[in-house]
Amino acid sequence: MNQIQSLLNDCLIRTKHVEHAAIIKLKDESVWASTVGFNLQPQNASLFSSAFFKNLLHIRREGLYFKEKHYKCVRADECAIYLKNEDRGLIAVKTESYILVATYCEGMYPSVCVEAIEKLADYFRDKEN
Repeated sequence: MNQIQSLLNDCLIRTKHVEHAAIIKLKDESVWASTVGFNLQPQNASLFSSAFFKNLLHIRREGLYFKEKHYKCVRADECAIYLKNEDRGLIAVKTESYILVATYCEGMYPSVCVEAIEKLADYFRDKEN
């Protein structure tokens, strides 16, 4: 396990309110790291990049289709997208260089997932400046 995967596990998975997580590099839309069992394909990385840079209004209105599930938009702005599908959720947070993605499932508190991913995004923002 590399250092970034350890960071995802320590900061997100250990909260017990993040099911899966990944970090996407904006420069080339590649998956930099992901937690065990969360295999983001290149088209998924592009999907999140497009969501922030090209389709934000569309995401607000229509939601997002991800891994064969439709997610309804709860919040979408230039820094974060919060999506929900019945008892599951998807959070994407953008920094200058990365998009951090986290999922939660039934029995997990969405607010804890949001707080954890936003804090990790703040960590990356501080390192970028």
